[in-house]
Amino acid sequence: EVQLVESGGGLVQPGGSLRLSCVASGFAFSSHTMTWVRQTPGKGLEWVSSSYSGGSSTGYAGSVKGRFTISRDNAKKTLYLQMNNLKPEDTAVYFCQIGQSDYRGQGTQVTVSS
Repeated sequence: EVQLVESGGGLVQPGGSLRLSCVASGFAFSSHTMTWVRQTPGKGLEWVSSSYSGGSSTGYAGSVKGRFTISRDNAKKTLYLQMNNLKPEDTAVYFCQIGQSDYRGQGTQVTVSS
């Protein structure tokens, strides 16, 4: 059974940092592109970043480029998202997702507010 469990969200002031984690199980983690997406109330899922399988290639949405860093530890089957210089508009539920599939975890809430 595929499982993705996110953690690390919370309340942070603008300019602060958080590190999200996603522990994966039930599939060949190292062979898959892994993605972070986020959702705010009333909006659909927004792509944030991807870590592509087969190498160290990554991609970022323009809104987070230069502030967020995606990484993965294939031995631990864990995906990370280091978020720096957070802005109120980053407030959302963040989900870990297998590539562009519908497999995603339960999400972790990130709230950026003073």
